[in-house]
Amino acid sequence: MAVRASLACFPSDAALQESSGIPWGVAVTPFSAADERGAAPATGAEGHLLPRCDSCYAYFSTLCPLHRWSWSCAICSADNDLTSDASARYARDGGQDPPEMRSAFVDLLLPGEEGEATTTTPVYVAAIDLSSSEEFLELVKSALLAALEAISPGSLFGLLTFSSKIGLYDVQGPIPIVKNAFIPPDSDGTLLVDLEDVMPLRSFLAPVDGCKDRIAEALETIKPISSWEITATASEVQDHALHHARGFGLAMDAVVNYLCSEYGSLFELARIFTFLSGPPNYGPGQIETRSDVDHNAAKMLGSDHTFISEQTNFYTNLIQNAKPSLCFRMCAAFENILRYGHFFPDPQYMHVQHINCCDSFATYVYDFEFQKDSQFSRKSSPPILQIAFKYTTIVHQGDTSSDVSNSVSRSKFTLQRRLRVRTIQYNITANIWDLYDFVDPDVVLTILVHQVILASLSDVLEARIWLRDWLVNFIAQYNKAYKVVRSGGTGMSDIDVDFIHCSQLQPLSRLVFAFLLSPLLQFHGQGIHPDYRTYLQCLFSALEASSLRQAICPTLISYSSPDDVEAEVHQSLSRSVFNSESPIFLLDAYTDLLVYYSPTVSSTIPFPPPRLLRSKIDRLKQERNITPKLVFIHGAHDDTTAFERYLIEDQSVDGSLVASATGFRSFLEGIRSRIAEYSR
Repeated sequence: MAVRASLACFPSDAALQESSGIPWGVAVTPFSAADERGAAPATGAEGHLLPRCDSCYAYFSTLCPLHRWSWSCAICSADNDLTSDASARYARDGGQDPPEMRSAFVDLLLPGEEGEATTTTPVYVAAIDLSSSEEFLELVKSALLAALEAISPGSLFGLLTFSSKIGLYDVQGPIPIVKNAFIPPDSDGTLLVDLEDVMPLRSFLAPVDGCKDRIAEALETIKPISSWEITATASEVQDHALHHARGFGLAMDAVVNYLCSEYGSLFELARIFTFLSGPPNYGPGQIETRSDVDHNAAKMLGSDHTFISEQTNFYTNLIQNAKPSLCFRMCAAFENILRYGHFFPDPQYMHVQHINCCDSFATYVYDFEFQKDSQFSRKSSPPILQIAFKYTTIVHQGDTSSDVSNSVSRSKFTLQRRLRVRTIQYNITANIWDLYDFVDPDVVLTILVHQVILASLSDVLEARIWLRDWLVNFIAQYNKAYKVVRSGGTGMSDIDVDFIHCSQLQPLSRLVFAFLLSPLLQFHGQGIHPDYRTYLQCLFSALEASSLRQAICPTLISYSSPDDVEAEVHQSLSRSVFNSESPIFLLDAYTDLLVYYSPTVSSTIPFPPPRLLRSKIDRLKQERNITPKLVFIHGAHDDTTAFERYLIEDQSVDGSLVASATGFRSFLEGIRSRIAEYSR
């Protein structure tokens, strides 16, 4: 569990925190394998014996004073009695101390909390839209082939397609077979035949380790319905119309019911991955779409200030109907992201949040504020933060059968309930310089991104204004603290907008400028599709702090050759980088990786790059939770727009290109003018 604070030294009181201008909070990555310093948790069993405070419900930790029959809570200082089992746990003479006595970061098994460990099998179902283009399907196939390599042996995989019919693939025989169930256009929400009758579920779900090659063969047979042979006879005009049908709603309802039929026996953690190329337009759950002209934001009054109203409650009902099974957790995850963020509050207990699903990259932000008239005094104990994360995970248990053909009897996995607890003690300061010297710019950006996303849901323009005003106020507070602005004068030239007195703060202006240029804060009229903005909202609101910084403000590295070990990291993202003597550039924007060759690069240097540079690219792709798009651009003969759009310092805040290297400087001059105006 990694926990990064925006202020490593906590402010002593609200006045100091407010005067600093820095948001105060933490970014928490609960499921990371290690903490922010790279230390793994201390693991063990008997998590149910970990004592909890009777007053504040905090867990016992290494920071808690321990007595023979009692212990004192490090959070609220309350005294608590130890149970006989806990006393015996901490009185083991000559044995190894339990995990919570050895580390403030523990991960403990919770046996018996929900009965015995449940035997299960991971299930993955890919549902592919056939009302799409060849290019779309090629990307889907490529993604699924890569996913098959990452899926654990022993997992089950199902391949399904949908259009005006649902196709189920059986890949467990010598050749892949597909069977179809047609979706009636006037359906009342049900198929004419259950999918179980079309193909038994255990024929549909194939063991990945034994059928990977045939799954790949089945993927190669998938073609878009627009490429199917169309007979021009008048009697088949209706069939022609069905070539553009996207019966997504009924397909999802049918497959959820299909998987739920086995609930409680085998397939308790099924994940459905949908590859949808457009809005559903056929059968139950279809969504009305406007023409391209209507989508033009310039002709839509207030298009950045309103949401399209919900057209159908079909998908809400689908989620509710899936509740009896754990499929519900996956179905409800995206709805909760849009409604609450990536976690949502418990309806009964305060300060408890629920997360539908979480991976090792997912990060959540907590803002801190002082209660009225409260403060950290020098005489009081240092502030302590504790985060507890209770979760269920799938654990590999090895083979249970030598019969490769029987996927049911060779289940290799069990569900475990575990408790992960991290307790951290922070220093406090009454000095604003200490706050500035120990700022984490990445976490500051993360908190700002979360706040701006919430504001942009109702008004993108107001969110942009708020972000820019925050930077104006912050730089003004910084200058006031360092007394750079002379009292009584305009002092515009004396205003420090580059944080020359504090290196820790120097990245913040560039990060805010880059964020203002992000597609997340651009208007529909600037060519940003609403669906893409929604994608960025979901992505940015869960990225780990360093990854989020990469996504908003890319890293640019140059090489003298593809095998160059000594690379130059450029601090500037402007055309001035082309003055570098190194002709090869690697730009990492998290979701995109671009390799750019200068027009002057020697013809003896191979393109695309081999060996060392390519291995670095492969490593970057493997280290993140999404596969970035890789683009190779040769400046001598390729369109360089995709590369140059990331040179943000050559752009104004509205995204238009300006004279080289003046965009960012002009932005800072505008900030300087605003501060000078306020300080008169």
